[in-house]
Amino acid sequence: MKNLEQKLNPYMPSWEYVPDGEPYVFGDRVYVYGSHDKFNGDVYCMLDYVCYSAPVDDLGAWRYEGVIYRKDQDPANEDLQGNLYAPAVTVGPDGRYYLYYVLSSWGVVSVAVCDEPAGKYEFYGYVHHADGTYLGQKDGDEPQFDPAVLTEGDRTYLYTGFCGVGDKSRYGAMGTVLGPDMLTIVEGPVFVAPGEPYSHDTSFDGHAFFEGPSIRKKDGKYYFIFSTQLFHELGYAVSDDPLKGFEYKGVLVSNGDLNIDTYKPADKPMFYCANNHGSMVQIGDDYYIFYHRHTNGTNYSRQGCFEKLKEKADGTFEQAPMTSCCGMEPLRSEGTYPTYIACNLFTDTDVTYIPWSGWMDDRFPKITQEGGDIIPKDRMEAPICSEPIVEDHGSWRSTNYAYIANMRDSATAGFKYFDCKNVKEMSVCTKGYATGKLEVRTKWDGEVIGSFEIGYANEWHETKADIEIPDGVHDLFFTFKGTGHLQFAAFSFC
Repeated sequence: MKNLEQKLNPYMPSWEYVPDGEPYVFGDRVYVYGSHDKFNGDVYCMLDYVCYSAPVDDLGAWRYEGVIYRKDQDPANEDLQGNLYAPAVTVGPDGRYYLYYVLSSWGVVSVAVCDEPAGKYEFYGYVHHADGTYLGQKDGDEPQFDPAVLTEGDRTYLYTGFCGVGDKSRYGAMGTVLGPDMLTIVEGPVFVAPGEPYSHDTSFDGHAFFEGPSIRKKDGKYYFIFSTQLFHELGYAVSDDPLKGFEYKGVLVSNGDLNIDTYKPADKPMFYCANNHGSMVQIGDDYYIFYHRHTNGTNYSRQGCFEKLKEKADGTFEQAPMTSCCGMEPLRSEGTYPTYIACNLFTDTDVTYIPWSGWMDDRFPKITQEGGDIIPKDRMEAPICSEPIVEDHGSWRSTNYAYIANMRDSATAGFKYFDCKNVKEMSVCTKGYATGKLEVRTKWDGEVIGSFEIGYANEWHETKADIEIPDGVHDLFFTFKGTGHLQFAAFSFC
């Protein structure tokens, strides 16, 4: 597919599920570390850690670095009952790369080490107090969760924590200082951000710390990024000191585009969401926020996305909208695009959250895939429509492809942004027991500019229609109006 050299969300292959993205620039590449969900998984983070990287000057050329650490490498996980929760990486005083994580079965911070950013990490040890007691097991400690790390000289700042709404047994996010061995606590822990029960007389009120801490340094200030009590958003706080004085500043991204009122009402969810976790990174002169979205109608098949941030004069950031183009150059109005890059997906029934038990019910659309989990290796593509949706990533190709399933009446898929030039005709690739129309708009509630006739079909097939789009940069929204349930795989500019 010739459009894949452009920047697309999700930026990893359509079948890859790496949430909780922690991006870092090492040398001339940006590396993203995260947990690893399984397609149709039963719980979070079922798979081993993998890594993806890209050149800093080409954020569309992501490379699969392979498995960097297995969950059976942790001595405390011999029974494999613990999954590898969200990790973080830092370069120690010795120049080696240290990977911090917490097993789902044990509230202690584990550490692995490697001589290169995306090599084979080896287990190194557990974070502990000076007396040898593991962090998380001493009086006054809280159970460890979601580590974040930042090394300055021979001091490494470690941030951890989880605090549910109404849970007064935990205060919030902890900050701890480790010595040059990267394991031993030399200062702290102290609390740096409050959870919801303790946030009401602070700047965090309404956006208190929930989970997913991350830490970055910008212009001499410390930026503490975290998942807020609202789950779907990544908020951030800023301080001159890494262990105190953090003041909440705003939201960087929401995986439902909530809060944003520039193209729809602020409280209207534009994608089904649940938890969120990620961080920001500076690449060149620009800043980006990495986050994840929820697919397959569950909490447990999350995919990484990123957006370019817009910085304000005071060093804070505007909330980034979810896009199909990573908030970068608009996509070209030529060739074929897969629908799994939809940044908006909703019906006329506003529902924000995917329940913990799984998909709400079959009234709602979801992004899913044909086939099961894929282990990267040489594969040929499955041709559909007039032009195959080919995912060519260098050493391997994917036979599987993703699509939007279960589009019932009023279901809408939105894509941002397209630089439209001389668009007179389009086609869509669909199947399913559905009859009606697939309407096209350039605004979610705008006038219909054209439509495709939809009929019953048990195989993927192409339907063309005269769709004239004014020249310029536009959103594209496709809304199904009719009966049955439509499967929507791709659309093309003819």
